[in-house]
Amino acid sequence: MSDKLKLVLVDDQCLCRRGLSELLANCYDFTVLGATGSIEELRTLLDQKPDLLILDLRMKPMDGITLLLQLRTEGYMTPAIMLTMSDSEVDLGNAIHAGVRGYLLKDMAPDDVVDAIRRVAMGELVVAPAMTVKMIEMLRGEQPGQEAKNSLKLLTDREREILQLLSRGESNKAIALTLHISYETVKQHVRHILNKLNLSSRVKAAVLYTKEQGTSDDASRG
Repeated sequence: MSDKLKLVLVDDQCLCRRGLSELLANCYDFTVLGATGSIEELRTLLDQKPDLLILDLRMKPMDGITLLLQLRTEGYMTPAIMLTMSDSEVDLGNAIHAGVRGYLLKDMAPDDVVDAIRRVAMGELVVAPAMTVKMIEMLRGEQPGQEAKNSLKLLTDREREILQLLSRGESNKAIALTLHISYETVKQHVRHILNKLNLSSRVKAAVLYTKEQGTSDDASRG
């Protein structure tokens, strides 16, 4: 179908790219244009105008971040997701600064990887739940605007409860289990939270909440 999401996969380990390719090819809304460990073959695949590029971080002869930056200089601007074993804050920071739209870990559940890819395709910046706290620490230096801070007051008690769990790095599925509500209900609440705060990603919302809590704690101690 023409409306399927077109993907290109890059990993220098044959077993990894074959497994990922089979997982994604079985999804009704994905088309895997190709999976490769060759940079030259990758360029040919990118000429087919994929919607997303999914690449490994630790690759030879060129790591994923260096490869992505090189592709950008060559004019290939396909949105990219990093799928890696590395839970390093340094790698996460370098990947985000290189412009990736997602940072996922290979030990994530297959369904969570698929869900994350779909969210990236819809415009979200997505990081693995295990990396969310590290992402928040990276962004602490960025001060949210007063308008965003005031918008927190618009959240319902349930939305604040969900935002608190987001700030701990919980996935939608984990939040649903914790609060005994459906996965779809959690997704709807998250959309409402982002709309009310006028933010583009759950990570930014989590950062905002964490900073507000830190401000409240400081005030109470004072």
